[in-house]
Amino acid sequence: MLETALKGSKKYWLWLGFLFGLHVIGVIIYFGWQWPKGLMITGLGRDTSWGFYIAQFTYLVGVAASGVMVVLPYYLHHYKKFGRITVLGEFLAISAVVMCLLFIVVDMGKPDRALNIILHPTPNSILFWDFVVLNGYLMINLVVGWAALSAERKGMPTPRWAKPIIYLSIPWAVSIHTVTAFLYCGLPGRHFWLTAILAPRFLASAFCAGPAILLLVAMIVRKVTKFDAGKEAIQTLGKIITYCIILNVFFLALEFFTAYYSNIPGHMQHLTYLFAGLTDHATGVWHGTYVPWMWASVILMLAAIVVLVPPKWRANEKVLAFGCILVVIGTWIDKGMGMIAGGFTPNPMHQVVEYIPTGKELMISLAVWATGFLILTILFKVATTVKEEVEA
Repeated sequence: MLETALKGSKKYWLWLGFLFGLHVIGVIIYFGWQWPKGLMITGLGRDTSWGFYIAQFTYLVGVAASGVMVVLPYYLHHYKKFGRITVLGEFLAISAVVMCLLFIVVDMGKPDRALNIILHPTPNSILFWDFVVLNGYLMINLVVGWAALSAERKGMPTPRWAKPIIYLSIPWAVSIHTVTAFLYCGLPGRHFWLTAILAPRFLASAFCAGPAILLLVAMIVRKVTKFDAGKEAIQTLGKIITYCIILNVFFLALEFFTAYYSNIPGHMQHLTYLFAGLTDHATGVWHGTYVPWMWASVILMLAAIVVLVPPKWRANEKVLAFGCILVVIGTWIDKGMGMIAGGFTPNPMHQVVEYIPTGKELMISLAVWATGFLILTILFKVATTVKEEVEA
């Protein structure tokens, strides 16, 4: 079926060329600067060991996990309206996991050290289990997505041998983001992450951001191809996004209540830094780089709720698309740099040392995103071509 990706319009090849160009620029910057010099080209330092790369990794794990929001209704509850969009969700998960793994690679000083996880496994380490669940989820979606699409092309039902793997993918999707949350809340010295609700927060944001991206991509695919995921599938996905963004904002509000009502200094300092800025007691300098970003995130998420909750507004696909854009940007800020900067600032010594990503760091990140969208474009081209052939 991959041969179908070699046939396309001029716009299709221009889009692939554009993405490949960004990929090449990122490769040049990585091997020209970061490979020989290390992470000194980034904004990372002694006080902030995770930065923009890991922020993108955290967000994209949620996008990958969100595939369960179409797999579960279709395969477990036999919601046939998701039949046309399920394979798109699985292919979105594949590209998201690939980007996750690439962000881990570029974040490591020496990527070959990743082999130590295989050569010297440490089951008592959360990082080991993150490696297992991510690679396992990638293989599950590759096998299931390809098997289902091949069967559809032949006019046959999904193979029986694939059903157990499909059912396994449902709890596995939840596990990849739960384990990622454990990477954070397993660090007792970082009060911002030391909360039992971190995993539910991660899942809530994943189950609104991922479907929002899927819905927007499905709308774009409908405009550039003859493939239509179906109005009812899109509207149902819109309802899922609406409920999950409400839950995400509710969980964020719980963090504020717990910290400030209980007057817990360790938790309050991190939230104060993010939303009001914080003065370093040693230097007397006020720091608040992320204050406007965090308020923008909250405003965007609240605006998304206002836009998406009324059924009449949500039924309008232009309004629905606008609401999804608000969800994607709002959660990307909150769960990305908000989560990283909030956890590392102030440091355990209560000093405020701000982390700001560098231009090279941003360009390498952009290249990883371009690589992911390049894979996604090819996979979606295969899927839509096959479905158009079947319908014809």
